[in-house]
Amino acid sequence: MKITGIRTTRVAVPLPGPIANATARIDTISCVLVHLDTESGATGEGLVFSIRPGHISLLEASLAMLIPDAIGLRVDQSERFVTQAMAAMSFLSAAGAPVLALSAIESAMWDARGKIAGMSVSSLLGRSRDAVPVYASSGLWTNQGIEDIVEQARHSRDSGFAGVKLRLAGSPDFDLPRLEAVRRAIGQHMAIMVDVNQGMDAAAAISLGRMMEPYAIAWFEEPVPVHDPRLTAHVKAALDVPVAIGESEFTHHGISRVLTAGAADILMPDLQRMGGVAEFMRAGAMAGAAGVPVSSHLFPEMSLHLMASLPNASLLEHVDWFAPLYREQMEIADGHCAVPDRPGWGFSFDQDAIERYSV
Repeated sequence: MKITGIRTTRVAVPLPGPIANATARIDTISCVLVHLDTESGATGEGLVFSIRPGHISLLEASLAMLIPDAIGLRVDQSERFVTQAMAAMSFLSAAGAPVLALSAIESAMWDARGKIAGMSVSSLLGRSRDAVPVYASSGLWTNQGIEDIVEQARHSRDSGFAGVKLRLAGSPDFDLPRLEAVRRAIGQHMAIMVDVNQGMDAAAAISLGRMMEPYAIAWFEEPVPVHDPRLTAHVKAALDVPVAIGESEFTHHGISRVLTAGAADILMPDLQRMGGVAEFMRAGAMAGAAGVPVSSHLFPEMSLHLMASLPNASLLEHVDWFAPLYREQMEIADGHCAVPDRPGWGFSFDQDAIERYSV
């Protein structure tokens, strides 16, 4: 079935309150929603987003550049679309806003393909499990007090999550009391991931990593700037604490550099920065060949299907940022998220929500 048109809508979803990590403060999730129309009448859905509202015009311009390459293709020709789009953007480099926009269109093609076939995306990919281990990543921010993060951690435990992510400021005096409080609140059997969002130098990250060893953290995420994965590999080699990296890489080529450098105990591809489903799965397969587990970054409604189809998948990152845009909600219990059998992504945009959040 051919693609007959692609429509875009800009929305801004306010968070319940501002959140902060070591490098950013966020109060709104700004998105461009993609509706991909087909001659069968089925409509595929995707989205592209930024934590900075000023980026949205750039993302819309990138979508406008790429949409003509998709019109007239069949929905099962996503690889052809990606190849054509990558060639068209080669002068700009296969990174940045064009790749993010590419992911939204390619993801919508997969959604449409599933809807036409009456199959979920994970079934089209070859699902290996019906539920994926999941951790909560919507809370425990650096601008929240210890009482607040403890309450959030307990709520995540009681809501059925297998773990929680704690954001660090990169200062032992600030970070360690908070880590200790969360560990004491949720017990020894629940996972804690910590993320400093590239906010430290190597020596400081190694020192803090060693201080965190008694708390049995699941991983130390992006401890240092990621422009050169050899720097992360240096930190990883010095620590017993596992190191996670990958969310900031573009396409499987970026993932290849991380794996070649030996920089990851856990690889974290981002669906948007990968450029869509095919590149995410390619990155996951490369990690599997290297014996490295994969944990997704953001986009839980879509990443759930990809994680369900990767034999080396570990934990799905769950954020509730996009949930207000969807009619359906994720089903989480006993540390796992159920993979829906509904066609396509199994999560569809709520028109009332689109109108409410439309910019």
